Amino acid sequence: MKIAVTGAFSYSGKYITRRLLAQGHEVVTLTNHPERSRIFDNQVKPYPLNFNEVETTKALEGVDTLYNTYWVRFDRGQNTQPRAVENTRKLIRAAKSASVRKVVHISIANPDINSHLPYYWGKAENEKIVIESGMSYAILRPTVLFGREDVLINNIAYLIRRLPLFLQMGDGQYKIQPIYIEDLADLALQAAAQPENLIWDAVGPDVFAFDELAQTIGQAVGKNPVLLHVHPKLALLAAQGLSLFLRDVLLTPEEVDGLMANLLISSEPARGKTSLRKWLEENKTTVGVKYASELKKHY
Repeated sequence: MKIAVTGAFSYSGKYITRRLLAQGHEVVTLTNHPERSRIFDNQVKPYPLNFNEVETTKALEGVDTLYNTYWVRFDRGQNTQPRAVENTRKLIRAAKSASVRKVVHISIANPDINSHLPYYWGKAENEKIVIESGMSYAILRPTVLFGREDVLINNIAYLIRRLPLFLQMGDGQYKIQPIYIEDLADLALQAAAQPENLIWDAVGPDVFAFDELAQTIGQAVGKNPVLLHVHPKLALLAAQGLSLFLRDVLLTPEEVDGLMANLLISSEPARGKTSLRKWLEENKTTVGVKYASELKKHY
């Protein structure tokens, strides 16, 4: 079939695309990085991710399934989270105009239309747009992704490798349930194959308190950092200071609030099979060796 993936040259979209090509599908992508098409030996035809409905409809002509991974982690210039909602609305309208049969939409765990956090109400609004489109849909709700190209787990390891202290927000007992990027990609294809509409949480088998996560990463990389519990605002201020040094965005206020509100875990059974503990042991010589820049990846 002809399949479209937003962000096929980025992170989760790349892993989904790899599987689709292996199954023999024709894949097109909507992307801001057409120069990266060489990663798939130019097998994936790029179109602009510009949210022009006429152009996007034309790019999606003949497409059976759209895998949508588009979102923005934080506001930067005109790339704001409210604008991302409107962009998603345009994308889904274009998909319907192009007679796309099904949308597989990557959302977030615990979206909430009434949340004070734009990340979470924006994700909930996007789900509503997909559900009300009239197209067949599958919505996946991951928490935090880990894998060879992830940002959060890698950068925690990067800091633990280099600093004697690791600042923890509050008591460090809020939970996190990461999912392996390969497992998420597998789930995306499984969800696409289901005949019914569905919404699945996408989480892995390990649930950590954040203190435990830092200690587990430290053990994997051969470090034993002192965990210093401080007020969340002080931890955020320290992260913002490091961000200036690293020329990146380490942590946002929304992410602090979401983490401490226990929004990065699921009450559903784990659908991901890969243990972060096991993965850290297998990748202990490489995780955190280099810093992973969010800005360099996307801008």
